[in-house]
Amino acid sequence: MARSLSYAAYRALARRTPHDPPDLTTPRPDGALIWGHATSGAEASALVQLMARLSALRSRTHMLLTLGDGVGKPDHIKPDTTILRPVPAEHEGAIAAFLDHWRPDLCLWTGGHLRPLLIDAAGERGIAMLLIDAEETAFDAPRMRWLPDVGRRSMARFETVLAASANAAQRVLKLGVAPERVTVTGPLREGTPALPCNEPEREELAQSLTGRPVWLAAMVQPGELDTILEAHRVSTRGAHRQLLILVPDDETAGDGIAAQMAAVGLRVAQWSNGDWPVEATQVLLADTRGEMGLWYRIAPITFMGSSLVQGHGGRDPFEPAALGSAILYGPNVGRYLPEYSRLASAGAARIVKDANTLAGAITRLSAPDQAATMAHAAWEVASAGAEVTDQVLDMVQDQLDMREAG
Repeated sequence: MARSLSYAAYRALARRTPHDPPDLTTPRPDGALIWGHATSGAEASALVQLMARLSALRSRTHMLLTLGDGVGKPDHIKPDTTILRPVPAEHEGAIAAFLDHWRPDLCLWTGGHLRPLLIDAAGERGIAMLLIDAEETAFDAPRMRWLPDVGRRSMARFETVLAASANAAQRVLKLGVAPERVTVTGPLREGTPALPCNEPEREELAQSLTGRPVWLAAMVQPGELDTILEAHRVSTRGAHRQLLILVPDDETAGDGIAAQMAAVGLRVAQWSNGDWPVEATQVLLADTRGEMGLWYRIAPITFMGSSLVQGHGGRDPFEPAALGSAILYGPNVGRYLPEYSRLASAGAARIVKDANTLAGAITRLSAPDQAATMAHAAWEVASAGAEVTDQVLDMVQDQLDMREAG
């Protein structure tokens, strides 16, 4: 590929940029290695979910996941199939060490926000490059305007471009990508697959709670507990049989939380002790792990914790959305802001700020038609994008099949 003056200038500038050597302490796993690069939290989550599906179809397949600037670590990473490492600096030495060590078979670059030296080096090594979820605003970096040849060179490395919108496709075409290599697919946003549960246990619990209003507070932090309990106290004024299912983010804190609730006069059933909610139970303390699929199915309303207080960034809202639960959340959801914004825009989620707004939302959603409308919208959003993920999964398998055959 011919070297342009603007690309040469970019390389010269990159050589003078301070950088740290890449982390190469983990050995490359045997078998196929897919390198996924995420430029947003939503894309990081989608890549993790994509890998979960792929690992069920192909053994000895792993993903090396790198993240763009400011992208937080996604939840639900399986360390046996996914390796999370920093993306190497835009420095030729760091990039060479990174690619020499990992030797990826395929790169799934998401969004845009191109790193020209890294993309060019990967292309020179014959790594299959796919740009998925290309976004309109992801090509606005100053270098793309002042050094247009750099962007064109990077885009030429991608065999296929899947654009999130028609406007994004137009931006890609202006960067010189041939029309036959560009497809408008919509965004890559697969919601979390429906979590499993023990169906006989769900049926028995649902039957015992028939006629009782139920809401769930999931992944609760210690600093949120007082707000949630106050909201429960206020909302029970109009629904005396209401049950709160409370899941602490730290399941080992169950005994302390149970004591705290008992001290303020709440009647608590502690799941880890084998307690079962009875008519008089006001709070079911679900202080175990691996049973979120049960709680999301039981509760038509879910408040996603780790969102009222700062420092936690929220939790994945597609878990309850995939199981048709109306979603409430606090203002501190920076790790999942695009996901919550999509759900809120669809009428599937509602923000609350304190005990009064949380209690008010629970009271309004206690009307079955209100909760059902939000829950259906949540399910539709969580299901949207599955076709895009299926398409990417097929492309990945085709690429791996070709490499194995060659």
